[in-house]
Amino acid sequence: MSLRRPHDMMATFSMASMTDIIFLLLIFFMITSTFVFPTALEVNLPQSTVQTALKPSTRVFIDRERNLYASFGAEEPQPMQQDALLAFLQLAQQQAAPGEDFIAIYADEDVPYGAIVEVLDMGAKNNLKMVLATRPTTKQKATKQ
Repeated sequence: MSLRRPHDMMATFSMASMTDIIFLLLIFFMITSTFVFPTALEVNLPQSTVQTALKPSTRVFIDRERNLYASFGAEEPQPMQQDALLAFLQLAQQQAAPGEDFIAIYADEDVPYGAIVEVLDMGAKNNLKMVLATRPTTKQKATKQ
């Protein structure tokens, strides 16, 4: 009397269901990644016909209510008082890599010009390199002007 198994076991493994799961995860992450916004601040930038390729790592935001926010690198903008802003910007400039030590100012187009000049003046007095961020003009508006 022989004791044998009625079925032989296969030594291979089917990967068909694994690839289905991988594709579903890939689709899920591709769709959810479109919901990520770079900043949570709503700032309507003024338009300009000239753009620069600079990508400053330090950013200062001035919203419609003239509230100041600042961020360095990929971190979220943090609310900032004007007297603490200078210390933050000096520290950020020391940590920035050479060539990336510019500070971008993202001011809402409804912010009075004087508030923007206050921040620019503070940077100029302390030898900080500052640029004013704008958004590109549309061709229709550029031809009307």
